Amino acid sequence: MTEPTLDPAVDYPLSANRRDLLFTPTGKSIDDITIEAVVAGEVQATDLRITPDTLRLQAQVSEKVGRKQLGANLRRAAEMTAISDERVLAIYNALRPNASTKDELESIADELESQYNATLLAELVREAADVYQRRDILATSE
Repeated sequence: MTEPTLDPAVDYPLSANRRDLLFTPTGKSIDDITIEAVVAGEVQATDLRITPDTLRLQAQVSEKVGRKQLGANLRRAAEMTAISDERVLAIYNALRPNASTKDELESIADELESQYNATLLAELVREAADVYQRRDILATSE
């Protein structure tokens, strides 16, 4: 999908002003998510998850109003949607101070790039590894 150019003053909130851009991971329109559809069994749990496209649209709005860090977080969140919940939690735990060696964190960053094309997340993990090294809070190899 080519990301449309949004005007926060006109388009935000997206759920009120740009419903035409919001879809579920299974391709349903946000307008298809109704109580009636839930009761009829037409809405599944996967329909309630946010999509990477929606996160990138929200990031664009955030960046345009000067909230660059929030925009960056939303772009990383968009990359995370391709990763299983279990793996996300494992990576989160690996990022705790003294939990991983620098090599282990570098390996996670490589995995994020090669398996998920998550370059922003990989950059964050590498940055964490460098900061942990400077602060001496990396795990030691056994």
